Amino acid sequence: MPTRATLDSVIDMNIDFASSQDALAYGAALLRSDRIRFVQAEESHLQQLAEWWQSPEWATLQQDVVRPQPVPQTVEQFRGWSKNDGPGSAGFAIMAGDELVGHITLWGITPRERIGTFAIIIGPDHVGQGYGPEATNLMIDYGFLELGLNKIELQVWAFNDRAIRSYERCGFVREGVRRAATFHDGRFHDQVLMGMLAQEFFAQRG
Repeated sequence: MPTRATLDSVIDMNIDFASSQDALAYGAALLRSDRIRFVQAEESHLQQLAEWWQSPEWATLQQDVVRPQPVPQTVEQFRGWSKNDGPGSAGFAIMAGDELVGHITLWGITPRERIGTFAIIIGPDHVGQGYGPEATNLMIDYGFLELGLNKIELQVWAFNDRAIRSYERCGFVREGVRRAATFHDGRFHDQVLMGMLAQEFFAQRG
């Protein structure tokens, strides 16, 4: 089965593929890593993702306000994030074997700036198993190698220390802080802005 190492070896061949086999190897490894793969989100996936999104304890980490919405509305939200029908975004269900473990997307891409905003959700039962960093690294590959992005950026609440550490391990750097950007538990909290440039990505690859 193709792995991230397979993808790395193809990248090292230079800008052009040396043969059709190189192109096939690149394509086979692009949407999968050792344990996970990215697939088009199906209706059953959308329902599960909506339920995760509605969970109050996890909404604190993902959303501006804990306010459950009608499930059909949230399903439609994830459907929109997963359409893959234009150059401005890409979104996938994250699968481990036959099990859905999360969703990942790059959105807001414009031709001139070539910046994609990154977002990920991992199901509560799958947190702490390494799926988040593995999926993040795979999406970083996809963004720079297939979408031709110049930058990937993200926003994360300052109290989400686990996510911040994970993003830093994946190569994101802190770029700034939006002070008092969200309100929970009777007080305001900051938002950390993080990013990675294409030149940093390729430098990490040697």
